[in-house]
Amino acid sequence: MTAKSDPGRSLALLWGSHQRPGRSGLTVRAIVTAAIELADAEGIDAATMRRVAERLGAGTMSLYTHVPGKTELTDLMIDTVIGELYTGVDDPASKGGWRDGLRYIADRNWDLTLRHPWLLDVTGGRPTLGPHAFLKYEAELRVLEGIGLTDLQQDSVLTLVLTHVEGVARTHAGLAKAQRESGMTEQEWWRATAPVLERVAHGDYPVASRVGQASSEVYQASSDPAHAFAFGLDVILDGVQRLIDK
Repeated sequence: MTAKSDPGRSLALLWGSHQRPGRSGLTVRAIVTAAIELADAEGIDAATMRRVAERLGAGTMSLYTHVPGKTELTDLMIDTVIGELYTGVDDPASKGGWRDGLRYIADRNWDLTLRHPWLLDVTGGRPTLGPHAFLKYEAELRVLEGIGLTDLQQDSVLTLVLTHVEGVARTHAGLAKAQRESGMTEQEWWRATAPVLERVAHGDYPVASRVGQASSEVYQASSDPAHAFAFGLDVILDGVQRLIDK
């Protein structure tokens, strides 16, 4: 049976000092930075306590005096990279009106997942309640403050934008993984499969064939995450405008 994690222990670490060195000379910040570098290069599974210790030239057990385990380390990693999003709590709201602010939020979160794709493997459940996560939530909500939405609507609109970003980012990550594993670009894969699909699907699935052919001719691939990101965000923002106008 897996031992239960202690949320209180994670919160204490998240809100504590990350620069105070222990007897070994290590700091929480150094441990987290090393773990992020490993995850960026090889994925979240590479950021084990043993690998982090090796990267720092330290003994594995010395890490546990600073960070109790992988759960707490992952929480620290998430909150640390979230800190890359904004220059301050008023950053998104300073970009213009609410539409420009939400576009900025979407773009910044999209770029964050491209820099740290492992985030997609560790987020989506309960939030990490660290200082950078709180600043993120406050900064993003300020874009929606005072435009005619209720508090619940503000939270829901922000959730809709962020889940759209996450969903398309997962598609992007999946295509990148498929390309690495197959050794074929999306264009190469599509050119190899399209003639076969046209033969087997044209008669029985006329709508799918027509729409699929039209979109793939534009994408020169099976899909285009960048297009899906931009198109979906435009539709969401138009929907928010209608919500405000009610």
